[in-house]
Amino acid sequence: MASLPLPRGFRAHVTNIGVKDTTDDFTVVAADQVCAAAGVFTQSSFAGASVLLSRRNVADLRARAMVVVSKNANVATGPQGMADSEELVAGVAARLGCAPSEVLIASTGVIGRAYPMDRIRAGVAGIPAPLPSTDAAAVARGIMTTDTVSKTAEASAGDARVVGVAKGVGMIEPNMATMIAMVFTDAEISGTDLDRIFRRVVDRTFNCVSVDTDTSTSDTAVVLASGAAGRVDEADLERAMFEVCRSLTMQIARDGEGAEKLLEVTVDGATSSEQAKRVAKAIVNSPLVKTAVHGADPNWGRVAMAIGKSASASEVDQTRVVIRFGSQEVYPARLDETGLAALAQYMRGTDVRIHVSLATGGDSSATVWGCDLTDGYVRINADYTT
Repeated sequence: MASLPLPRGFRAHVTNIGVKDTTDDFTVVAADQVCAAAGVFTQSSFAGASVLLSRRNVADLRARAMVVVSKNANVATGPQGMADSEELVAGVAARLGCAPSEVLIASTGVIGRAYPMDRIRAGVAGIPAPLPSTDAAAVARGIMTTDTVSKTAEASAGDARVVGVAKGVGMIEPNMATMIAMVFTDAEISGTDLDRIFRRVVDRTFNCVSVDTDTSTSDTAVVLASGAAGRVDEADLERAMFEVCRSLTMQIARDGEGAEKLLEVTVDGATSSEQAKRVAKAIVNSPLVKTAVHGADPNWGRVAMAIGKSASASEVDQTRVVIRFGSQEVYPARLDETGLAALAQYMRGTDVRIHVSLATGGDSSATVWGCDLTDGYVRINADYTT
């Protein structure tokens, strides 16, 4: 992957410290000074130490740096796991010359295993000053686990840039955030405004992706704004942030474990955005829909099934619903053999888009992203720890 510069005011350090193998697994990104920050995290009751510590440290909507350990989640490791995370954060802060409360942390990998603290300590001691890199692409590679490709995106808002990186291919069903995502901008903005914008963006992007319906214990999405580019139009900044996060969301779905196809589901004509998202999620999460997409089986009735199980008869009148695959209406229109063959041909593509109009009289809509379900997913997760 070609290099992608971080926005002004940020530098990075990415290296291997031997957490699991010889690939990069230790990443630090720091702003030149303490800046506005915001974060959203998993709502899992089994949240890991990194989530609990970052949630506490970003509560004042300020931060200086983010450290990510990949290939070890540090989840379900008890009080020692929290102590290890606090030691890591304190060590990074000492190397950067800031307070431990100004450093956020994320971890991703196998659950139930303690950090290899001898290697963590060596990694912290090796953090150079100043941080040597401005390459966001290297940051994206450094946080990967079972990802097959690194994930980056960028957009502009006036004189400011927004750059995002993310990882995640499995255990992805968002319930506030999803996977690990870091967004950086050089726009000047207050922490309160940044938090409000980021939460709206996350709700329309990261909260709209599902690979396997499993909510991670480590889900973290963080944004830092260095302010180096000065103030920009807030609406334009939100648009740019949305473009970046939507791109990362789609990249995550496309790279789902074992995935071969991107699945996009749009539901409109709903009474509320909650209803639209609920129905869309039921479709994208259905194993029967996902396997049909994988096999290019034109069994559109599985979509009707998913709609039916997610919305009661009092909510949705089936005689008014319209279902389309791509531009082809499959319900209430009746498909003959030629139509079914055309549908199967469409489903052989790498991108499958399903559009459902509920026609409730409302004007709310939602789009969610997922992927097909393959035997590759089973193979990857059958021997994940071995």
